[in-house]
Amino acid sequence: MQTSLRGIATKAKHNKDYKFGNLYGLLNKDALYQAWKDINKKSATGIDKETAREFGKNLDGNLEELVEELKGKKYKAKLVKRVYIPRVNGKTRPLGLPTLRDKIIQKAVRDITDELRGKYRYVVEADIRNFFGNIDHQWLLKMLELRIKDKAFLRLIKKWLKAGILDTDGKVINPITGCPQGSTVSPILANIYLHYALDLWFEKIVKPACIGETYICRLADDFICAFRYKADAKKFYKVLGKRLGKFKLELAEEKTKIISFSRFRKYENISFEFLGFEFRWAVSNKGKDVIRRRTSRSKLRKSIKAFSLWCKENRSKRIKNIVETLNSKYRGYFNYYGVIGNSKGIGEFYSSTLEILYKWLNRRSQRKSFNWDEFSEKMEWYGLIKPKVVEKTDNQIRFEECFV
Repeated sequence: MQTSLRGIATKAKHNKDYKFGNLYGLLNKDALYQAWKDINKKSATGIDKETAREFGKNLDGNLEELVEELKGKKYKAKLVKRVYIPRVNGKTRPLGLPTLRDKIIQKAVRDITDELRGKYRYVVEADIRNFFGNIDHQWLLKMLELRIKDKAFLRLIKKWLKAGILDTDGKVINPITGCPQGSTVSPILANIYLHYALDLWFEKIVKPACIGETYICRLADDFICAFRYKADAKKFYKVLGKRLGKFKLELAEEKTKIISFSRFRKYENISFEFLGFEFRWAVSNKGKDVIRRRTSRSKLRKSIKAFSLWCKENRSKRIKNIVETLNSKYRGYFNYYGVIGNSKGIGEFYSSTLEILYKWLNRRSQRKSFNWDEFSEKMEWYGLIKPKVVEKTDNQIRFEECFV
């Protein structure tokens, strides 16, 4: 962390009411260079088609050019290229692709802004409809102004919010609400928005009004709220939509519900989904009450579908290279889904993807390349890794104690 960022983090932590100025001045060459190092250089290009490789050929000069544009207040946000990616339900989700130069500055702004944030039986499972598309610009800027008094820094963020979007049909859309998914700065802006619209309200208003213990867990726009008593859960459920509506957000009522999630009801078919997992009470082999977490069925299908597409596009590569990339994909998958109790879930993903790989590798020529035994030997020869549960027992115990 840069010394200046560490200072911001320290001051933000110890002085909750301090308003920061001269943040714009922190967007110097060092900050942009750090942002350049951190961004994903393999991601899709924006409207200007400039690649990281091209930018890096004259890295020093290009960074200085960006700094001069910022210092002279001549920087202009470019159009955001819109693409549509498929969802599990057959619909599509719009994704915004900023230019590489916008990504670098957005990452530097995100790093600065990021330093400013600073026992249950009932679960309210909630969903916000089209969250990123409905973020209100005026509300967001007001929230930022609570901790930032640097007008130039705020104007820079406003430029990205107002930047035109080039749709796939060639039309330019000028947004009046929303924060395009895909931009580097959008996750932190979304977090700030819900910090004020939801988190603080829950801590300052909801918790003190509840009879029993309460808890909120949120990652971006995905969140669940847990309560000890049903009366508290019902009261929260009743006012949640009104609270979000104040900030121009809409609750997806068909996806929002109260769940009685207790070990005393473990024999009922009660579960909820959160962050790609399905949660339900069960009895272990030793007769103890445990919370089973398995991969969400919809997420599993989506992952398998994405893997099939990857195999189709990469089947012509050398098997050694395929296995190297595949191992990297598996490690990421097992590090996330490899929790205690989900060995069957990760095993299901593993066996399904191997069958898909076997199918596509056998389509590389007119004749069948090998049978299943030969395929298995090749995978072992090239060092294909096996499914692995990586979670430690202590984590599982602490998690279950919350719902005893």
